[in-house]
Parts: sequence; C-alpha cells; structure tokens
Amino acid sequence: MTASERADALNKAAAARATRAAAKESLKNGKRSAADIINSAMEDDALARMRVSELLEALPGIGKVRAAAIMEQLGIATSRRVRGLGVHQRRALVDFIDEH
Repeated sequence: MTASERADALNKAAAARATRAAAKESLKNGKRSAADIINSAMEDDALARMRVSELLEALPGIGKVRAAAIMEQLGIATSRRVRGLGVHQRRALVDFIDEH
C-alpha cells in the first residue's frame, strides 16, 4: 500500500467514524429514529457497519447490560452489525424500540 493509498484509507475511515458518531448523537437527542438509521444503513456503508449494540446504547436509558438483554431477547448476536440483520430481526428490533 502506497503512502497516498494509506492516507486515502485513513481519511475514509475517519469519515465513516464521524458518520456513525453523528448518527448516534442524533439518535440520542431524538432528532432521528432508530428505524430511520436502520433504513439509512441500507444505502450508507458507514452506518451499515455500526454494531447493533452501539445503536441500542445510543438510545436514552439503554446501556451495555440492557442492550445485551434486548439483543438476546430478540435473538440477535452481540457481534451483529446493522448490515447483517435479517428482515425479521430488523423488524423485531424496530418494533421493540418503538414499543419502549
């Protein structure tokens, strides 16, 4: 990998982290819904690579323990990323968040 390729990769990674951080912040502040972020992840590669646990932990009142319990209840592996959610898992997650 050349120096310019490395610099490009570092810039791309930094942009992806910034995108994920902005999404989590908007979720925390109530500016965006979890369903909106999950749907946006279908087109945005940076959001698609966010772990489901990070998404849940960005919600007000949900920490690591509660996020793990929710994921276990819904049958979602703790290492799962948003992109890796199946149709039924995605629907169950959105429904659960909307109910609570």
